[in-house]
Amino acid sequence: MAANGLGLGRASAASPCPPWRRAHWEARGRLKPQYDAVVIGAGHNGLVAAAYLQRLGVNTAVFERRPVTGGAAVTEEIIPGFKFSRASYLLSLLRPQIYTDLELKKHGLRLHLRNPYSFTPMLEESMGSKVPRSLLLGTDMAENQKQIAQFSRKDAQAFPKYEAFMNRLALAIDPLLDAAPVDMEAFQRGSLWQRLRSLSTLKPLLQAGRILGAQLPQYYQVLTAPIIKVLDQWFESEPLKATLATDAVIGAMTSPHTPGSGYVLLHHVMGGLEGMQGAWGYVQGGMGALSDAITSSATAHGASIFTEKAVAKVLVSSEGRVQGVVLQDGSEVRSKVVLSNASPQVTFLKLTPQEWLPKEFVERISRLDTKSPVTKINVAVDRLPDFLAAPNAPGGQPLPHHQCSIHLNCEDTLLLHQAFEDAMDGLPSHRPMIELCIPSSLDPTLAPPGCHVVSLFTQYTPYSLARGKVWDEQERNAYADKVFDCIEAYAPGFKGSVVGRDILTPPDLERIFGLPGGNIFHCAMTLDQLYFARPTPLHSGYRCPLRGLYLCGSGTHPVPFQEEVSWEPLDAMQLMLSSETSRACDPEPTLTQE
Repeated sequence: MAANGLGLGRASAASPCPPWRRAHWEARGRLKPQYDAVVIGAGHNGLVAAAYLQRLGVNTAVFERRPVTGGAAVTEEIIPGFKFSRASYLLSLLRPQIYTDLELKKHGLRLHLRNPYSFTPMLEESMGSKVPRSLLLGTDMAENQKQIAQFSRKDAQAFPKYEAFMNRLALAIDPLLDAAPVDMEAFQRGSLWQRLRSLSTLKPLLQAGRILGAQLPQYYQVLTAPIIKVLDQWFESEPLKATLATDAVIGAMTSPHTPGSGYVLLHHVMGGLEGMQGAWGYVQGGMGALSDAITSSATAHGASIFTEKAVAKVLVSSEGRVQGVVLQDGSEVRSKVVLSNASPQVTFLKLTPQEWLPKEFVERISRLDTKSPVTKINVAVDRLPDFLAAPNAPGGQPLPHHQCSIHLNCEDTLLLHQAFEDAMDGLPSHRPMIELCIPSSLDPTLAPPGCHVVSLFTQYTPYSLARGKVWDEQERNAYADKVFDCIEAYAPGFKGSVVGRDILTPPDLERIFGLPGGNIFHCAMTLDQLYFARPTPLHSGYRCPLRGLYLCGSGTHPVPFQEEVSWEPLDAMQLMLSSETSRACDPEPTLTQE
């Protein structure tokens, strides 16, 4: 078995590099000394921001430290012949208007929607010819109820009402993702005109309240209570509750018993693809194909994108305004604004000269909660996993459950809580929560014939281990072996099918992809770090105390651009780039994140 745990930040020579990308870089390889806007980091959020700015006629350059664009949304051929979505592995939260405005389908984006989408096999003793039970969920409500009835007829009857309840909450909250958060700084410190203008940011909140109506208290509980408390009010069967609870804790150092875990669940059910609410899917060619499509859209409008060009620091004028960046090789690139797709911690603690930031602001950024429970393991196998609860077809072709998010060690919410408690003690979980996905079940281009790529999103693994241990090769492999032992119990023969593996612990995710603490959201999605408190109170509007420097990554509240409406901040940005009159009106650009 080949084990790859460290030193894999660069794609192999066999990794695909689209011809349009090579041609663009060759044509635009000469670095200009000045641009209107500079974007730090070519993650998908930064690429989207660059694409929209360039569409507005704002001459934009993007600088990426790695040899590939996409940030965590990359496809890399780590094991010859197998193409992995190495970090990010599923698509859903891409805002519909971005998909349309940037013409991503025209630029090569192809999706594989999943139905069914969730499979939870049980570990039960086989009795004669009877196979262990499993829970398979998809878009067919009648079939879902039939599946749930195996465990509880009462739950089967309640499930449609629960889905309607959650969908209504998603309907109310979803518009908040398309609007700037309430501008608390303007309310407290702004001029009369700024205060009046900021009143408009209350509109989405008022609309959400109107949609929720008299049930607002119940919905408030979903957002603030432990998700187990909410699920206990609806259901009695543990397999269903545990399966639903995985969406409340995935990627978060929280337990189903942690207050506020309900919002993380809501965040994951608010997504959608191609008009289908809540849908998650695989990208043809891996997640890197999404980044390629956004890059293609941006460059088609004239954006310049440079890889292996790390930004060393933000340039600041003597008057306290951003005037560009300094690259790692010493080159200076001037610009009127700088947008950072890096995390708030990297942006403000490493790249920005500290003398230009208030001490209190720096302290708040340094105290952001970035704890992550995730270790991602990418596995190449020579055959599909054969689950006891759903045996493979004689010919070995993929069956419906193979396209799902397959939940292992998720039969009971107590298992999830115990796995969390292990991590709180500084130990990798003894029975980790495992989300197993097989994108090659729908996209055979990712692996050689008959073979497959398997994505294991596992938790809980602490960033810092107890008793002075570190995440060295021995610890990585010991944890991966434990995960494989768990899978073997559900699908005997899995370990024998493994061709190679790539193990990414929280420190690896931080080092390779720039995710602080290994956190896929840049900082935890807890209630004290959301909406008008993301990343900090008074600085949730993408701006910071330094004029001309803005955030556009996962550490901010998402605000997608919309072509069909007039966005005053974008109009103001164009004025700012062409006129000094902006100093009087302090315009703020509106950035994007999905």
